[in-house]
Amino acid sequence: MRRRGRQRARLVAAAAALAVVVLSGCAPDAPPPPPPPGRLVGAPAPLDPDEVYLQQRIAAMSPAQKLAALVIVHVPGTDAASIRGVIDAHGFGGVILMGDNIAGPASSVAALTAGLSSEPGLPVLTAIDQEGGIVSRLRDDQALAARDLRELEPAATEQAFAARSALVAQAGVLVNFGIIADVTPDRSSFIRPRTLGETPAAAAERVAAAVRGELGTVLSTLKHFPGHGASPDDSHVSIPRSSIDLATWRATHAVPFVAGIAAGAPLVMTGHLQFDAISPMPASLSPAWIDILRTELGFDGVIVTDDLLMLQRSGVPAYADPASNAVQALAAGNDLVLFVLPGDPSTVGVDPAGLVDALVAALADGRLDETRIDASLHRVLALRREASGLEGPYVDCGPKCWGASPRSLAVQQIDTGERRPVL
Repeated sequence: MRRRGRQRARLVAAAAALAVVVLSGCAPDAPPPPPPPGRLVGAPAPLDPDEVYLQQRIAAMSPAQKLAALVIVHVPGTDAASIRGVIDAHGFGGVILMGDNIAGPASSVAALTAGLSSEPGLPVLTAIDQEGGIVSRLRDDQALAARDLRELEPAATEQAFAARSALVAQAGVLVNFGIIADVTPDRSSFIRPRTLGETPAAAAERVAAAVRGELGTVLSTLKHFPGHGASPDDSHVSIPRSSIDLATWRATHAVPFVAGIAAGAPLVMTGHLQFDAISPMPASLSPAWIDILRTELGFDGVIVTDDLLMLQRSGVPAYADPASNAVQALAAGNDLVLFVLPGDPSTVGVDPAGLVDALVAALADGRLDETRIDASLHRVLALRREASGLEGPYVDCGPKCWGASPRSLAVQQIDTGERRPVL
């Protein structure tokens, strides 16, 4: 949001500079333009303060802190102090709100979310499943849902998700796991009531419209990649499977995801869906599918798994160990792993501290690659930092943090009266 605005400003400035060069070429006697205010000729350009912050932050983190920051959990209840206690105790990067966290309207939920972050400069990623219709955590969502939007022009979808995202933002939630990019012609399919179109093209139009509606208000998420509609089964209790090949997938289930990514969705959620002709494992654990998402679809945002406890509930022995599932998911290339934990995590075989320890052990023995983990961490922390609205380096290391010499920085401050914050 803020960074995109700065990028646009730089493009405008570059275009203006080019225009000056062209015009001066037509009038050789015209004097060269003066240097911009606050910059010495030949002085190095200041570094992006957000990038400085991220690099310093990551360099200061231990392996356990890095890996815990790639975990989103659910903590039941409406007591902010209790939820925050779990987050802070383990350093988890995010929390998902479920029905048991919602005690009233969105305005009352804001009081809960306001108490979840212990550090204003790096707020916890708060997330929610607010699709509308049958999947609505916030009960005061009156915007049209998929069953109605399928029959209306895409503009209606954009309006509905603009209203929905405003409600999510009113609740103080940063991320909406709310845009279904799945498509299926099968009316008996588990996912069908939640899809936004009857055909790939129709779904793609409405998925893109939903992203446009949420843009700038909340962080949109497309789900469930690579497409839940390829199987009629329910991924909450099974591993839905499909025999379609990659060419067929490209022409059908890929289409709404391509449209949503092009519209600017910053997150994609991987589903526990197995396409046997493409990968021998669920997409949420598959390096092949993450590679397709990154390289073929060109997605450079944050990839989050669907709830990993769903893999356990499938009853497949290979997915009985939650810590092993988390390791495989991060090794495959997901940036965030999601666990919708109950009040007593031990009932589903999860020990939060043990989960982090298992991830650290996987990093130590090479099952997880540190360079790739740092890349995921960079993407995740960038979302959190941008949500803070703050700028500045993580530590006070002087002018070098801004890519400027002491002399050029002094002139910049004298000429502009600007003093950048150091946080």
